[in-house]
Amino acid sequence: MLLEREAHLAALRDYAREAGGGEGRLVFIGGEAGIGKSALVEGLSGDLADACWYWSGCDGLFTPRPLGPLFDLAGQLGGELAGLCRDGAPRERLFGALLSQIGASGGLRVLVIEDVHWADEATIDLLRFLGRRIRTASVLLLVTYRDDALQPSDPLRLALGELASQRCTRRVSLAPLSAKAVAAMAGGSGLEPAELFELTGGNPFYLTEVLRSGAGRVPPSARDAVLARAARLGAGARAVLDVAALTGTRVEPGLLATVTGADSGQIDEVLGSGLLVADAIAGSLRFRHEIARLAIEQALAALRSVRLHAAILAGLEDLGCADDARMAFHAEAAGDAEAVLRYAPRAAARAAELAAHREAVAQFQRALRFAGQAGDAEAATLQDGLADELALIDRWEEAAQANELALARWRRAGDRLREGDTLRRLSRTMWRLCRGQESAEAGGVAVAVLQPLGPTPELAWALVNMAGQRMLDGRNDEARELAGQAAALATSLGETAVLCEALNTRGCAIEAVGGNGLGMLREAVRTAVGANLGGQAGRAFTNLYTCLSVRCQFAEADAVFADGIEFCEDRDISTYAACLRGERTAVLERTGRWAEAVQVATAMLARRGASPINLLSPRLIMGRIAARRGDEGAWAYLEAASVSAEGVAEQPLLAATRLARAEAHWLGGDGAAARELAESAADLADGCDLWQRATVGGWLRRTGSARRLSCELAGPGARAAAGDWAGAAREWDELGCRFDAAMARLESDDDDDLRAALAVLDDLGAGATARIARQRMRDRGVRSVPSGPRSTTKADPFGLTRREREVLELITEGCTNAQIAGRLFISVKTVDHHVSAVLAKLDVPTREAASRAVRNSLAGAPS
Repeated sequence: MLLEREAHLAALRDYAREAGGGEGRLVFIGGEAGIGKSALVEGLSGDLADACWYWSGCDGLFTPRPLGPLFDLAGQLGGELAGLCRDGAPRERLFGALLSQIGASGGLRVLVIEDVHWADEATIDLLRFLGRRIRTASVLLLVTYRDDALQPSDPLRLALGELASQRCTRRVSLAPLSAKAVAAMAGGSGLEPAELFELTGGNPFYLTEVLRSGAGRVPPSARDAVLARAARLGAGARAVLDVAALTGTRVEPGLLATVTGADSGQIDEVLGSGLLVADAIAGSLRFRHEIARLAIEQALAALRSVRLHAAILAGLEDLGCADDARMAFHAEAAGDAEAVLRYAPRAAARAAELAAHREAVAQFQRALRFAGQAGDAEAATLQDGLADELALIDRWEEAAQANELALARWRRAGDRLREGDTLRRLSRTMWRLCRGQESAEAGGVAVAVLQPLGPTPELAWALVNMAGQRMLDGRNDEARELAGQAAALATSLGETAVLCEALNTRGCAIEAVGGNGLGMLREAVRTAVGANLGGQAGRAFTNLYTCLSVRCQFAEADAVFADGIEFCEDRDISTYAACLRGERTAVLERTGRWAEAVQVATAMLARRGASPINLLSPRLIMGRIAARRGDEGAWAYLEAASVSAEGVAEQPLLAATRLARAEAHWLGGDGAAARELAESAADLADGCDLWQRATVGGWLRRTGSARRLSCELAGPGARAAAGDWAGAAREWDELGCRFDAAMARLESDDDDDLRAALAVLDDLGAGATARIARQRMRDRGVRSVPSGPRSTTKADPFGLTRREREVLELITEGCTNAQIAGRLFISVKTVDHHVSAVLAKLDVPTREAASRAVRNSLAGAPS
């Protein structure tokens, strides 16, 4: 009987009943090691004997083969999925086949994935994939994990947060047993219950091990209890147990027999001890708990462990093991450099194919630990592979180190082709680290090295890299020319990835000069996604989203953002997920959703190891919003963003950070400093896109500069430059950019325009900007200048404005956005922004959650 788990079992039965009715459920079962997660699932299996059960798990002993649980399930499901696994199919096909087979009609299917705290990124992506798609299938997906050691940035923790908003997701958390339950279990053992409870903390596994040890006293640890049981085994059975402990969480009986020469009787003896049990996965054995395996492993002498790992490696080779990750682990533990260099690079390549980039990094690093015996070319190839994988997961400092080590090796080997290609990689890395001059130098040398070698894929890559550099620096004609050269060469060589990069760069360059490059960017997305080119697709999504955002086509941009984030997160492409979120902060700021912008930016800045270029936009937006609000700390963000921009030394970024600092000085009353920065931004206007040029022109006027831009402008800012404040404000309002509309009205000489601007600034919480508006009104002699935000708004515990409070009240009544707009006499688009701000300030994901917060009196502040 499972003590104190009745409520948890009842909940799981309810979820199973809902899943059986066609409402799929993804249930995360969390708790500390030994708390009884597996026992709970096994208890449920006895209650659902009519369901089809499929069991899988993650192994924590070695860097795992990506999608290990999926391969476990394939062995039980058979059919198309099993065939695709044997054929090495790409993961998109594997995911689709799994969903198709478990979603077929024919009753409830229960999938178990245990120990996902050890999961590779591809398996976590599989959970995301299934969590979004099983809600209409008769599927109960049970996922166990340890919740006591997850770091804030752990991929599983991030996935748990994302999946929490899915309708099908449920959580079950297991607590330790009470003193009363411990006393019940200890009955008849002769051991003191209070001492047992103090020793085990109510952990069921520890408690069971102590009780099973047969000792006449309470041992000092569960480890001692496990070793006491193991000591009663015969020599042959103990050898089996030792090998099993080094093999992994699960072990094949045939491997045990091959390595130890044990007969079935000795294996049965180990099973009889209770330390090993028959696994639900056909044909395998497993330790009853990882703590038991660790106790046996740690009791082995170091030299004996090395010899046993060598024997296990040989046994796996004899049995034809195809799991390169497993082979690489035992090869390293055995100190077999030749075997490590044979298996680890293959494991890395397969991990990369399955978009398990962190596992690929680990395998490359494993191989490089043994590369002292390898030649320069082999070691440099490993460093290049490591750098490419690090680049995808936003670990650019390490990528730079790998690039430089590879470059030294290629030069020593005298391989000019590979030297040039690694220089191109280094150029990209230096840009991500905001080291623009070094990036440009490496990119230029790469082209110079490769051009004499003739038309090669490496030259195509170097040309398209240089084209991207020119585009980012505002040299768009050069960018288009170089991208065209790269595309022509790539076409002749069949290099689809280079073609995608060329489309990306040309599309952005056309957009920057006022043309329409969106078609090229959409084609880049389609081509890269269709060819499963993760890095190229991530860049294409980011550039398309950015260009749509610059045009203020926010509805279409939102759809691209959603698709891009899903694509990048499903494939663990952290670099471009961060790029998309960085641009997202700018969109949220532009559309008046400042609370959301701050929320996204804060989360990004809290990430450790993120590349400086990906943090530039969040820092800039945080500084700009803080300056407008009059908050302390604005300058720290603005200066950090400026340092990164100066390091990159690209004209659009330099202009953006200088304008942000000009605005902060203007808000602080330092007109001379503001004017100087606005004019320094104007010096860079030729390298900016047409919309950004209009922004530069606006700040020249506001700061009292005599300078005016003679270049072409675009967007509502162009109207303002021509003196049409009202027309500019109307256009900004139509686009959903309330702050920009207010700033346009501040340039008007009409009192009603100034009042309208002030109302928006107060509503946004832009206290510092509102003070300027009030002063302007007083200087003009406007009577009855409205005072600042009401004290009730300032006192609101969530920082809700009066209007946001009204919107929240109507949300709780169940009103749609259209109904709220009608009740409050405002536009639906404005309601959209208010709803987003309310959800962000209440830190809830949905309208339903906001209503629940109100019902729970979380929103009971005075209104």
